[in-house]
Amino acid sequence: MSLALLATACGDDRGAGASGDWQAQMRQIRMAVRGSEDDPQLARRWDAYKRRLEAATGLPVKLYESSDYNGAIQALSSGQVDMANIAGGGYANVDAQIGDKVAPILTVRDAEGAVGYYSAVLVKADSPYRTMRDLKGKALGYVDFNSTSGYLFPRAKLREQGFDPDTYFGKSTFAGGHTQAVMALENGQFDATIINVGGGTPEHGFTTGAHYTMARRGVVNVDDFRIIWTAGPIPNSAIVTRTDRPQAFIDTVRGAMAALPYDDPEMWTQIGQADGSTYTAVDRSHYADIIALRDGDLAQRRGRRP
Repeated sequence: MSLALLATACGDDRGAGASGDWQAQMRQIRMAVRGSEDDPQLARRWDAYKRRLEAATGLPVKLYESSDYNGAIQALSSGQVDMANIAGGGYANVDAQIGDKVAPILTVRDAEGAVGYYSAVLVKADSPYRTMRDLKGKALGYVDFNSTSGYLFPRAKLREQGFDPDTYFGKSTFAGGHTQAVMALENGQFDATIINVGGGTPEHGFTTGAHYTMARRGVVNVDDFRIIWTAGPIPNSAIVTRTDRPQAFIDTVRGAMAALPYDDPEMWTQIGQADGSTYTAVDRSHYADIIALRDGDLAQRRGRRP
């Protein structure tokens, strides 16, 4: 069942101006997250966040997992959840629908102060493809229409470099997720695919990303792939809240989550966050470039319609 359908069973919206104690107003906290059966680490992360928020607020936390990007976007936009962990492109979509009714409050910053990750074009290591010019007329796999690193950001950067993503490739298809994109490439459905990578730089290499996660689980061999193009950094995902919820709720969430890497550093690393990373406060301006990229991509595609 989709996230949106599940969320319809939860009560109606409760604005910040409602009277009475905010816990009594809300009764529970509803958080949208992206589900992934292929990455058990994500399940551990959402469970850790759930327990953290329940301890801080004294309220039960219901996690609503969506199998695709659009589920969390629509749940936020319709007010069916109170908060979410969402990528920049997803937030840009929500912002376009409801504006300042949703706001980002926190994102992860690494030990060196960086707050971003990268898009990467991945090919098989035994393929003849070495640069983007080798992929002219070839089949390219995207992750999802609402994926920041797997669609929105790389398309904009390709255009800047003179590659029109709508005409340069012979065929392009959505895989549905980063893991699915790697598997489709492995199985020969694409000549190349775009995924996210992190834990490093283009100059020094990366340590995180879908194919690294899959390799650690023994699903693929990381040496079977080669990165031939990168773009970034891209602003990290954000914890966002509905702004029409009680301010005390928003402040409590911000404080509880920001303190997590300090209060429980072991849990922080167990849920896949890099050692030395922390949360840092953000607002809409942090994602202004992603919002502009989304608007530009929509304008480009609409301009091609007959």
